[in-house]
Amino acid sequence: MKTLVLSLSLISAAVSAGEPIQPIEVPQIDNPAKVALGKQLFFDPRLSKSGFLSCNSCHNLSLGGVDILPTSIGHNWQEGPINAPTVLNSRYMLAQFWDGRAADLQEQAAGPIANPKEMALKHELALDVLRSIPGYRSAFAGVYGDKSIDLERVTDAIATFEETLVTPDSRFDLWLKGDKQAMTDEELQGYALFKSNGCAACHNGPAAGGTMYQKMGLMQPFVTDNPAQGRVDVTGQEHDRMVFKVPTLRNIELTYPYFHDGSTYDLQQAVVTMQRVQLGRELSDQDAAKITAFLKTLTGTQPAITLPLLPPSVADTPKPAPFAD
Repeated sequence: MKTLVLSLSLISAAVSAGEPIQPIEVPQIDNPAKVALGKQLFFDPRLSKSGFLSCNSCHNLSLGGVDILPTSIGHNWQEGPINAPTVLNSRYMLAQFWDGRAADLQEQAAGPIANPKEMALKHELALDVLRSIPGYRSAFAGVYGDKSIDLERVTDAIATFEETLVTPDSRFDLWLKGDKQAMTDEELQGYALFKSNGCAACHNGPAAGGTMYQKMGLMQPFVTDNPAQGRVDVTGQEHDRMVFKVPTLRNIELTYPYFHDGSTYDLQQAVVTMQRVQLGRELSDQDAAKITAFLKTLTGTQPAITLPLLPPSVADTPKPAPFAD
């Protein structure tokens, strides 16, 4: 059996060798208790000031890891400044957030909790809420060895859960692994155009993106009234203005609207726009349709999430009053 598995791995590697995109692999879960704790925290609205918002509010796992809004709605109905990127396959990103201001998933997990426009609950208050729940104290003790609950442990658990949120077995992955019937002729033509037109220069790796930063509007200005300015807000360097992390194309047919400003819900229009502003190329309707068809083959198996996540002593604790100040 081990020989067969090894042989299949070698065949898969040989088939995908030289391709700019590699298959998504199922992660190995070494600490299921920590994953379960992170899952509970990811879905728990008690980490927000209102008691209504959770990580899943903006990164909805039933919607491809996004909220399908141009920009997210946070505490007291405040509108966020930028489109929420998908949490799916975020383990493959070189950094987190569009501007890369968080080095990894653990650092990212801390931001929205205390952000006054998002979950709006100061970290110490959020920790006090968790400490007041016996089930959480037991769960943290089971994972970390004692009942202490601090921000490092909370964000570590959330990040560990998010590391599992991958989408393997897309039709494109099956094709990469040797199933030549997994894609249609139109989709294969679209993939050929994707490579020959230069899309793969930025959208590569297992996530088909997320491995670099790039200026939005490289060849022609990208016209938007969105206030986000990209990496310049992190580095203070003018050459980083309108430079953003290249987004993943995995599950792209599910994660509309597109671009950092969420300005279009039409995937084919997004393809046409990217060709124009990033590559200086005008696409025919036929070629745009072929590339779009290829992109839809990148939709993989979505994470299966089952509730309840932890014992009733955690899940059934009353929530704070809505929109309490």
